[in-house]
Amino acid sequence: MGKKGAKSNQQAADFTSEVVESLQSVGDVISRSMFGGFGIFESGDMFAIVDSNARLYFKADESTKLRYEAVGSEQHKPMPYFEVPAEIAENESSLIEWATEAAQIAHATSKKRR
Repeated sequence: MGKKGAKSNQQAADFTSEVVESLQSVGDVISRSMFGGFGIFESGDMFAIVDSNARLYFKADESTKLRYEAVGSEQHKPMPYFEVPAEIAENESSLIEWATEAAQIAHATSKKRR
């Protein structure tokens, strides 16, 4: 999300609020300030991040990361999060679809760890 110990900026905070508001149909979506950016959670599992530069990333797995890579999305290394393409972020139905998929991946990953 950012450098450890970094403080989030107002631009990232405002953007995160907009994202959380737009993703309410995905479920119980909230955000938390983390490492200069924000983690976005659905029912307790982190499925998205906003970095300190106000860029949105969704969690991906082996099957979905190929779609992100195909459109040139950068990975937020070393984590399995990929930047959401502008054309997806700007289209409400596509954004909800991709976010729902990322939340499902986060839930599945969380279950594996337990």
